[in-house]
Amino acid sequence: MRVLFDKSAPYGLALHLSEHVVTKAADLGWGRLENGELIAAAEESGFDLFLTADKNLRYQQNLFGRRIAIVVLGHSPWPLVRLHLPAIVAAVNFAAPGSFTEVDIPLPAKKPFMRS
Repeated sequence: MRVLFDKSAPYGLALHLSEHVVTKAADLGWGRLENGELIAAAEESGFDLFLTADKNLRYQQNLFGRRIAIVVLGHSPWPLVRLHLPAIVAAVNFAAPGSFTEVDIPLPAKKPFMRS
């Protein structure tokens, strides 16, 4: 499967998607394209899946009728993403044309402030 990472997708994730061909949007000169344009360019270029951490994508873009699968990461810092690799890899592996999947990556709970 051909996978396009946008600028918010941590590139370290690509090493864990070795069954797929991963390309960064910036490597294609698409780094300045907005999501709608970027998704359209990806579809026109034959990408199968678009991976992003833009959780607002679903609300900002009309995704109806899209051929490309979309996987959205709940958060993108690599230390958090690597804790959820099995779920992310499964979401990518099982993505179907036109599907939309959000992988929940919660922020760690903050420890309460304690005075000494």
